[in-house]
This record gives sequence, C-alpha cells and structure tokens, in this order.
Amino acid sequence: MRIAQVAPLWESVPPKRYGGTERVVSYLTEELVRLGHDVTLFASGDSETQAELVATCPESLRLNENLLNSDAPMVLHYQRAFASGRDFDLIHNHLDFHAFPLARLYSAPVVTTVHGRRDLPELMPLFREFRDQPLISISDAQRQPMPWANWIGTVYHGLPRDLYQFQPRQGSYLAFLGRMAPEKRPDHAIRVAQATGIPLRMAAKVDRANREYFERVIEPMLDDPLIEFIGEIHDGEKNDFLGDALALIAPFDWPEPFGLVLIEALACGTPVLAYRRGSIPEIIEEGVTGFVCEGVADMAEMVTQVSGLDRRLCRESFEERFTVDRMAQEYVLLYEALLESRAESSLYAVNSAP
Repeated sequence: MRIAQVAPLWESVPPKRYGGTERVVSYLTEELVRLGHDVTLFASGDSETQAELVATCPESLRLNENLLNSDAPMVLHYQRAFASGRDFDLIHNHLDFHAFPLARLYSAPVVTTVHGRRDLPELMPLFREFRDQPLISISDAQRQPMPWANWIGTVYHGLPRDLYQFQPRQGSYLAFLGRMAPEKRPDHAIRVAQATGIPLRMAAKVDRANREYFERVIEPMLDDPLIEFIGEIHDGEKNDFLGDALALIAPFDWPEPFGLVLIEALACGTPVLAYRRGSIPEIIEEGVTGFVCEGVADMAEMVTQVSGLDRRLCRESFEERFTVDRMAQEYVLLYEALLESRAESSLYAVNSAP
C-alpha cells in the first residue's frame, strides 16, 4: 500500500526527548516500511525515518526558540499532506480533528488515530459535525464520552521488542516518569513515597504551561531526602531508570487515553501501580503486572505487595500485547477494511446510477 503518515510538528519523529504520539508514529512508520509498504512521512525536518520524509519546517516546533506563531507551519503542514496531489492509497492522520476539513476533500480514504482525551465538552459538537470521519481509538475507554462517533477499531500502542531489555532483579526505589503536570499528580507520587519510606526518582519534563504549577506545588516537596528529581530523560536512559525500579507509580488523575510509559515499564519487567482512570484497567493485569489503585493510601498499601509480583510476567504481557509488530498488523487490517469498504461503496454508487 501507498500510505501517508501525518505527524504533529511539535516534536520530531521520533522525538529527541519527551513525546508519546511522535514516538508511536515513528515506530509504526518504520514497521510499515519493514513490511514492504510504500510510506511517506509528513513531519519536521529533524525527523529520522526509512520512509520518504516530507518536511514542512526544518526542526520541531518545541526546539525552535525563535518561533513566534506555531499556526503558520501547521497550516502549511496540513496543506502539503492533504492537498499535495500525491497519489496515496490511504492517509493516516495523527493531527486529531485539525485535519478533518481537508480530510473531507481528499479523494483517498483518511483515517485518524485519536491520541488525546475525548471528554471535553467543546469537542462534542465538532465530532458530531465530522462524524463521517473514520476514527481509531488507542483504548476502549477513550471512546466512552462519544460512543456514537465513527470508530472503526481500537489499536493499543506498541514498542519495538528490543527497545528495552528485561531486568529480572527488582530495584529499591519507585519511579515516576512523564510530565510535571497537575493531571499527572506528581504530588501524589511524592506522598506515596513519603507514606512508604521508599525513595522516589522522578524523571519528568516541565513544560512552560506547567512551570507555575511546578514551582508552586512540586518544588517545595522536593526538599524531602526521599525524593530525587532528575528532570527530562531520553529513550536511551529509560531502560535503566525503569528497569532498576521496584515499580513504576502512575497516579494519573485524568481519563488516561493509553499511557505509553506503562508499557515501557512492562517491557523492562517492572510492575505498575496506577489509579483507576481511563485505559489503566485495560493495560494493567490486576495482581499480575501491577495493581489498579483508588488513591494515595491504597497505592501506598499496594507498594508493600508489589515485590511479590513476577517480573517475568510483566515482560511476557508486553511481548504478547504491546509490541510494534502487533500494532502495525492491526493497523494494516484496518487500512485494508477501510479501502475495501470504500471500494464497495464506489461500486454500489456506480451500479445504482440511472
């Protein structure tokens, strides 16, 4: 198939540091190329890929310190991807609803993987207006706010099998990995560490939008000797950071659409403790790969039990459910179904013409 992958421009593909969506786009693109598909990636110029790269801007928007208006490169990005005249069998959109108007005008099928939360009220009228657009969810829970949308499938994220190595020995600290943002509840992670007396290492980026929250709420809590804040880390550092931990704690307090960091931990053999939010119960196998918790006190109690979990089962769960080859195969099946459906609709239209 001739497939276009349209990535966000905020981070490169793959991202230099933090960036979940861009990493998933990268893994999927490279696996589709490996499977023999003709793939074009629309992304920033500092992206790296075996596919054909069409770059709208020379570097990712987050790295461009001189950028005054991020809308301009994004509009150009939409135009080049959807109105370039290129002959694709299918366009896979990762730009959420921003591309819907152009997707309606494109002759070939366009399918959108929805990477973010769907429970915001202002999204409802927009998605009802564009309910003809085929959507792919990254968890079943993600669909709940809008079950009436045109969902054609759910595909869990996947990682390359050899990206992280299994670490059979459990560590002596808890790990928090992600963003210093209110919805990620790093303050709860600190409270869990304080309640258990187990050291907590925090690898997280601080976006400009969350700087005030970090300085006001989190920084004063970092004085505790149990807490070590190491800042943002890149992929090469995650294997040791996650693999050497007793457990990953993810007290995320929002309807988590998927949670890529959870399967990164499982790939290392590290169990996960997380709140019952969004997709979490779909990813964690209760009492096998971790525990789904109801709050700080419950998570602190489960920390005392996590050492009894078999780390080999965490790795096995990753290999069975969350690899990039499984993810790509499922996407290809949805691509083929969408193309077949489009072909049948066209044939029906021709046969029904007077």
